[in-house]
Amino acid sequence: MNETTAQRPAENKMGVMPINRLLITMSLPMIISMLVQALYNIVDSMFVAQLSENALTAVSLAFPVQSLMIAVGSGTGVGINALLSKSLGEKNFDLADKTAENGIFLAVLSYLLFAVIGVLFSKPFFLLQTTDPEIVENGAIYLMLCCVCSFGMFLQFTFERLLQSTGRTFYTMITQGLGAIINIILDPIMIFGLLGFPKLGVAGAALATVIGQIVASILALLFNIKKNEEITLRLKGFRPSAKVIGKIYSVGIPSIIMASIGSVMTFGMNKILISFTSTATAVFGVYFKLQSFVFMPIFGLNNGMVPIISYNYGARKPDRMMKTIKLSILYATCIMIIGVAIFMLIPDKLLSIFNASETMQQIGVPALRTISLSFVFAGFCICMLSVCQSLGHGMLSLSVSVVRQLVILLPTAYLLARFSGLNAVWWAFPFAELFSLALCLIYFRYIYRKEIKPLGTAEMFSAEKSEKEGLDC
Repeated sequence: MNETTAQRPAENKMGVMPINRLLITMSLPMIISMLVQALYNIVDSMFVAQLSENALTAVSLAFPVQSLMIAVGSGTGVGINALLSKSLGEKNFDLADKTAENGIFLAVLSYLLFAVIGVLFSKPFFLLQTTDPEIVENGAIYLMLCCVCSFGMFLQFTFERLLQSTGRTFYTMITQGLGAIINIILDPIMIFGLLGFPKLGVAGAALATVIGQIVASILALLFNIKKNEEITLRLKGFRPSAKVIGKIYSVGIPSIIMASIGSVMTFGMNKILISFTSTATAVFGVYFKLQSFVFMPIFGLNNGMVPIISYNYGARKPDRMMKTIKLSILYATCIMIIGVAIFMLIPDKLLSIFNASETMQQIGVPALRTISLSFVFAGFCICMLSVCQSLGHGMLSLSVSVVRQLVILLPTAYLLARFSGLNAVWWAFPFAELFSLALCLIYFRYIYRKEIKPLGTAEMFSAEKSEKEGLDC
């Protein structure tokens, strides 16, 4: 990286490139990498399903803790992304550098926390959900390995966010793609004991995942050192900054809590579903793997959108912000419509990827069709939540997630399970998404009036002032 501010680029592409081209060039690499990520999640479960349905259930029951780790890593990354991009838009390179350095520090702290959780609480976590000894044993080993070796995941999140914040999403596509490919290659080798490796079963799936993450994090670090000209990392003599960490977490903590709520929801749904049969829990786990193929492109689109909005907010360019939001919603809606069509037309073929039994097909087909109805509204809602986060209103995003998943979804699912049976439970998802849609519309109106519209007024006032001064001269 360059050492002096004088060497920094005068203007980032996020402030000058035509919006449609900018959004596509920044989002497309992220969408591709997210699709690859979704692919390796599915491959993981596909290979595990070959072991047994209990093995698949064990991995499914571990998902809430994995989601929590992702929530902490990605939520902190959202805070880093928003503050860093805004700082670059304001040409405050010193704050940008401090944001990057403190972000790395927070990644290390996050890893240490989950390493302790993995060692102490993996087995008790599974005993809370089931007494089946095979599921408990496999699940505890899988979860402990994922937690103890999670330093790769947390550092990967951070280093990739630094690249995204400066518009270098192409490099994050490479790092995520490489990590996913390594995982896909190692999965069958370590699970089934190919090429002279011991047969590790579920533990092999965990090891393949963490090795891919570690390699990806190393590559992302190298890209930041060699290619990221707008950030200078000076870790020698580093001291944590409470002020910078506070700014990161002012956006990051609501985002972390928002994503963590997903873990609580998944845990609650697993408890509701396992009361019917462990197969229903396996179906829910499979759904999460399959829906990632639909949602990951949206998240990739958002990862491209957030730094554009934050940068132009810092640069006081409201027109570019609104164009970015409108195009993001349009693209997200189109992706979701395709997702609904796939889930409606071929749910049986999707389930067969996971070696689904006849019972699993009977439960899974109506489940996938019903839940997919929520996709129609989800694309818009995800974009709106990202807009809130990019402008520093993380609490608004948080409130939507709380209402959707804890206030509406879980209680509705519980009541439907108790009074209407298993097939009715899945209707809780589209019902909850309707509520989140209404809230997102209200919040966007508020955000527009408070943050975006005043920028246009200020811009007009500045132009009029400059014109008057010119006439006076």
